Amino acid sequence: MDEASLFSGISHGRTADEVVRQIEGMILDGVLRDGDRLPGERDLAESFDVSRPILREALKLLEARGLVRSQHGGGTFVADIVGQVFSEPLTALISRHPRATRDYLDYRRELEGMTAELAALRATEADKALLARIITDMRQAHAESRAEDEMRADVEFHNAIGEAAHNIILLHTLRACYRLLSEGIVLNRQAVFDNGLSGAALLAQHEAIFDAIVAGDAAAAKQAAQDHIDFVRRAVDEAEQAGERGRVARLRLLQRDAQAAAVGRTGKRELEPKGQ
Repeated sequence: MDEASLFSGISHGRTADEVVRQIEGMILDGVLRDGDRLPGERDLAESFDVSRPILREALKLLEARGLVRSQHGGGTFVADIVGQVFSEPLTALISRHPRATRDYLDYRRELEGMTAELAALRATEADKALLARIITDMRQAHAESRAEDEMRADVEFHNAIGEAAHNIILLHTLRACYRLLSEGIVLNRQAVFDNGLSGAALLAQHEAIFDAIVAGDAAAAKQAAQDHIDFVRRAVDEAEQAGERGRVARLRLLQRDAQAAAVGRTGKRELEPKGQ
């Protein structure tokens, strides 16, 4: 599909407000995402069937509202509005306190359960086709041991479920939630994957969510989504425990090395302080 064909002609007086309303709606519905480049001025004006001055006025209004940004000589792009759901100070605060990970997963468990439930009830054939495409990519990445691609498909899969739920508040809340995940703010995904999360069990969980949504089984979709987060939470706990055990073991080894070095220098080892 030509990107310009996303936009339709304006029939209500051909005003800038009508152009703004249509572009705003596409951003709100998640059709246009952060960083997406709008078609060139000529193509966009033709798609809306408006003059260039009207189009320029509309783009200025959108830019003033913080919804698009213009780059001199580089075009017009959808602004990063998702990142503003969690402010920079809050994001930095979360990143400094590891206990936020558990709260993050608790939040995702309830949110994703509801989202998968709605997706099973509301997903269109186009939504299901997109989910099927992502699942195929995930299977391929898993089969070829491409962990980074598998993790990327994981986030895209959950984003697509958010779209299939057809609830704009859920959609943008989830995108902000996954932004924290993708940027490693609340969870070291690589450490978790290294702990075995990239195995067949994780793929099977995503397939279970997908199958329930395609079948229109809302209860099964909700349960599968929550089971998935429960599995992630257990893996996070195991990874943290393994990391703490490793830290303690390294400290013990350093202490023993220091003691051995001291024995080598003095020719004897002082085991205990002398009694009084």
